[in-house]
Amino acid sequence: MEYRVGKTDFNILRLGHIEYFVQDLDRARAFYVDAIGLFETARDENHIYLRGIEDRDHHSVVLTRSPTAGIGHFSFKVASEEDLERLAHKFKGLGCPMRWLEPGEELGQGRALRVQDPLGFQVEYFAEMESVPWLLQSYHLHRHGCPTRLDHLNILIPDAQVGYEWYTRELGFYCSEYTRAAAPSDSVYGSWLFRKPTIHDIAVMTGSGPSVHHAGFSLLEPMGVIRACDALAAAGYADSIERGPARHGISNALFVYLRDPDGNRFELYTGDYLTVDREREPIAWDLDDPRRQSLWGAPPPRRWYEESMTVYTLDGQAVPKVAPTQRAIPAYVD
Repeated sequence: MEYRVGKTDFNILRLGHIEYFVQDLDRARAFYVDAIGLFETARDENHIYLRGIEDRDHHSVVLTRSPTAGIGHFSFKVASEEDLERLAHKFKGLGCPMRWLEPGEELGQGRALRVQDPLGFQVEYFAEMESVPWLLQSYHLHRHGCPTRLDHLNILIPDAQVGYEWYTRELGFYCSEYTRAAAPSDSVYGSWLFRKPTIHDIAVMTGSGPSVHHAGFSLLEPMGVIRACDALAAAGYADSIERGPARHGISNALFVYLRDPDGNRFELYTGDYLTVDREREPIAWDLDDPRRQSLWGAPPPRRWYEESMTVYTLDGQAVPKVAPTQRAIPAYVD
């Protein structure tokens, strides 16, 4: 694979936050706060804003009341207001639908640019967000798995090569690991892409999309995965555990995948590695190498491959999913 990072005139720092659509805010809060261990920063009639113990920004998760489940938008934090203007110029030139959010329109957040990007996702870019108390050393408040931060997002599109090129060449992301498509193709089947110095802020996978497979929350240490599972089972959410605990080959992370009461998926994740040397050649995996998905652990259920979260346009319409152009379910073991 030719690995090139495009030069940009803007600076994306990291993944910012994700918006989950939920039907019942109180039910969702009971799950994410009381069982998972996220912290509520604020709420209004239609939203609850959550954060982890490392977060110093107002929120990294927005729960939004909605008649249907899915993902409203996800966001990236940029270094300055000037970066927002440069991104707006870029997306305007591409003809992408977009709108400006005024300060406070999303609670705690400054001015932001929300775009329907060329891959079909509703993506928000912001530079400023209200600061909140840091909870990392408030040990008396930590509960269960105790998520530290929103670490990454995993998205599906019909051709992951296109997504790889968009994020690396157009947005300046670096690649830590990737999966090669089955022979005779040499295209990218999936890529793990970053701006912050860990494995990924976003992974772009081949699948029916545009859709979101999961968001990943970082934990402090491996026992956090077990404590999270124990807490979920004790609170009556054992059936929310979809896959794991197990360890990925890609990223090296110990993980468990969960579904919230609306069916939205997320991952609790720990044990990946630093990617400070941005120019290092990405690690390549063959599509049919089962270790890439599970270095050890039971194989995923079929629904882990086949189900993903619907995404929506700027005017609230569900984006139709398109079938993948490559084989979508590799090395499945029944």
